[in-house]
Amino acid sequence: MKTFGIILIIIGIITLFWTGFSYTKQEKVVDIGPVEVSAEKEKSFNWPPYAGGILIAGGVLLLFVGKKK
Repeated sequence: MKTFGIILIIIGIITLFWTGFSYTKQEKVVDIGPVEVSAEKEKSFNWPPYAGGILIAGGVLLLFVGKKK
């Protein structure tokens, strides 16, 4: 329980500063028999900054619950 709390705190701190990432995906635009046209599209995956705060709070809560046992 204590280890999981520490992991949550570390992940929470990371998500406060690193709020997402982007990647390139190749999508098929036209596919007519032997002719195939594709395009690269940039997609992004972002999470809200308060998610890091929630993770940190959960980690601290787990640390306190783990100490009471």
